Amino acid sequence: MFRKTLKKDPELFQNVSDGLRRLYRTKLFPLEDTYRFHDFHSPALEDADFDNKPMVLLVGQYSTGKTTFIRHLIEQDFPGMRIGPEPTTDSFIAVMHGEQDGVIPGNALVVDPKKPFRKLNAFGNAFLNRFMCAQLPNSVLESISIIDTPGILSGEKQRISRGYDFAAVLEWFAERVDRIILLFDAHKLDISDEFSEVIRALKNHEDKMRVVLNKADQISTQQLMRVYGALMWSLGKIINTPEVVRVYIGSFWAQPLLVPDNRKLFEAEEQDLFLDIQSLPRNAALRKLNDLIKRARLAKVQAYIISSLKKEMPSVFGKDNKKKELIANLGEIYTKIEKEHQISPGDFPNLGKMQELLNSQDFTKFAGLKPKLLEAVEDMLANDIARLMAMVRQEEATMPSQAVKGGAFEGTMSGPFGHGYGEGASEGIDELEWVVGRDKPTYDEIFYTLSPINGKVSGAAAKKEMLKSKLPNTVLGKIWKLADVDKDGFLDDEEFALANHLIKVKLEGHELPPALPEHLVPPSKRGTQDS
Repeated sequence: MFRKTLKKDPELFQNVSDGLRRLYRTKLFPLEDTYRFHDFHSPALEDADFDNKPMVLLVGQYSTGKTTFIRHLIEQDFPGMRIGPEPTTDSFIAVMHGEQDGVIPGNALVVDPKKPFRKLNAFGNAFLNRFMCAQLPNSVLESISIIDTPGILSGEKQRISRGYDFAAVLEWFAERVDRIILLFDAHKLDISDEFSEVIRALKNHEDKMRVVLNKADQISTQQLMRVYGALMWSLGKIINTPEVVRVYIGSFWAQPLLVPDNRKLFEAEEQDLFLDIQSLPRNAALRKLNDLIKRARLAKVQAYIISSLKKEMPSVFGKDNKKKELIANLGEIYTKIEKEHQISPGDFPNLGKMQELLNSQDFTKFAGLKPKLLEAVEDMLANDIARLMAMVRQEEATMPSQAVKGGAFEGTMSGPFGHGYGEGASEGIDELEWVVGRDKPTYDEIFYTLSPINGKVSGAAAKKEMLKSKLPNTVLGKIWKLADVDKDGFLDDEEFALANHLIKVKLEGHELPPALPEHLVPPSKRGTQDS
């Protein structure tokens, strides 16, 4: 057990993980322990929870391509991997880095203090027999770990026959992972009852949630639009929030596209998803900090609920009747606490679930209100967290290159198959001829209608022509800045052609470069432009 010591002086933390661990032990854990937080909400945190690598949790119905998605990311098979159209993955598999290939079974995994899975012990043997860790040397896994989950099936029978609370296990993982990826199959988009239940169980973690519409290359563009619309409608009903979850569309495996019409879209979406996953190591400390704040707010509410129930209990007679009455009127107790302590309604635990859990508790053993414990948590939220926040920024500044490397992440980093290579402002990047020269005769015709003086047109004359593009002034101003290579306030024929080329780039939906790339510099200005 952690010692319940409260320190008044500001502590010096070695790093963010160390700070979070010590704050939890000295300030938050005593409050959680006193008011039975671990019986109601979530097991106590361990050292490994603060030190572990970022984790990605994959959730989806069977045959949506979860295991293939992992195989695509790490670009190699992992121990225990099985892929097929039928429900193949029947276990939770933690795919982690190790010096040698191997599998650690669930019962051994939950006694390893270096792994963040010790508290999964509470789900019993039925779960532990379906849990394992696949270790392998892989550069992607040096930065992140990936959790593969059993395919979700439809039908009541499947839910009963699992032998453990599937949604509760997923909720346990959701609290501790950095990213939750829900996979859907564009080919067979149906959301079963169990999947709906699972998504609702993950409701408090929408900030970590991303959706992948996989196998999108198997249907036509028109069908894809309909499937995407149907998916958004279904998710809106289940998640029930005004914010829209980010959906990535694509085909996440290393096979040729069956319907290549949407190749560009799939490439852009895959790139966005990869960037999101690559940012996880950099944001891991911030995520742990955020999760600890969420936990502390819930622990405070728990303390108020438990102490309120204790206060209402009679000292001698009628305890059972009073307990039933208090559970039935829990909603009123929530409202009273909300007003008395200015707590947001969103911080309270689910009413129905709380009432169910309270039935099995002995209210007479509940603790009364202990202001010192609450003050320690208030102090942590008001002062210590702010100091840790500053440390997060410092750590990010000293480790700017923290990103997931290797596997599929390397394929689109550079070279001709890099995202956006040879498109937009990058068009003509590896050509000997100046790419603007192709359309220069057309641009020259316009240039000479603007009555150039000494081979140059004024800003006013060029502006009149450039405004015909209907682009906003902010964009045209940037184009002018890039095109006026010699910064003399006029455009010669090459600079005018360049300005028109950049307008075309923007009108085609590409971004403008922050500075003029070397291949776009007009031939007569090469070697002479200002550095």
